[in-house]
Amino acid sequence: MKASVGLAITLALTAVILFDVMGLIIKHLSPRYGAAELSAYRNFFGIFPSVLALWSSRQWHASGRPLRLRQWKLGLMRGLYVTVAQFLFYYSLGVLPFATASTITYANAIFVTALAVPLLSERVGWIRWAAVLMGFGGVIMVMQPGSDSFTYVAIAPLGAAFLYALAGVTARLMDTDVPSPLINLYSTIAALIGSLCLALAIGNFPPIASLSDLFWIFAMGAVGGTAVLCMVVSYRMTEQSNLAPFSYFGIPIAFVLGWIFFDETPYNALFPGVFLIIGGGLLVIWRERRLRAASALA
Repeated sequence: MKASVGLAITLALTAVILFDVMGLIIKHLSPRYGAAELSAYRNFFGIFPSVLALWSSRQWHASGRPLRLRQWKLGLMRGLYVTVAQFLFYYSLGVLPFATASTITYANAIFVTALAVPLLSERVGWIRWAAVLMGFGGVIMVMQPGSDSFTYVAIAPLGAAFLYALAGVTARLMDTDVPSPLINLYSTIAALIGSLCLALAIGNFPPIASLSDLFWIFAMGAVGGTAVLCMVVSYRMTEQSNLAPFSYFGIPIAFVLGWIFFDETPYNALFPGVFLIIGGGLLVIWRERRLRAASALA
């Protein structure tokens, strides 16, 4: 394995861990602050790593450091998708067990495959559709509709997964010569404005109650922003297919963290559905790598 790929995997795993830590902080703050308010704080601090990533982009410097996007409407629309996705996910973290909310959002990979058909006109064969159905079946098992333990709040992280996937797929509609950090900066700014408007609209923007909460809010933004920066750098170092399998490490990490910090052990909710979610995602990744290898040999 090349050193650059190994470093990219290390950065991707670091990002996964940091995203879970950010989720822990959000769950800790949720009893005192609304999901929209936490999203606004998160996006505010997220601007700084976005600017840093843009400034470190060789492609951006080589192209004359542009700040305007030809497809600026699409860039801002992606930010609105992220606004609603964050609101749904952060809300679910405050109500559902930490590992359960986190696991359901891993349906993201399933929705990416499904959305690629109408939005990108991609042809998806029966293997990838089987993987989509497998993963979605796992999500249904984790949500447990029809059981006494089912709550409609479980739909929130599923909606977040769909919108995160929509933001990811629509990024591929942007011009190929546009640096990824510039696209990310547009979506972050739009998400900040959107989350501020949402928090003010629902009247849920109380002042920060204590210095302790201020520290945790700052930590949430710093950890989340660093996670995004690590992820952006890692995906610029190697192909996405080399890193995607490692994203599923976030599920056991979320389970362990939820157990340690919140004394949550949602065994019945997570198993065996979690295995179908992971299996479906890995099958999609395997198929995409096979297709890429075949096209390279052709």
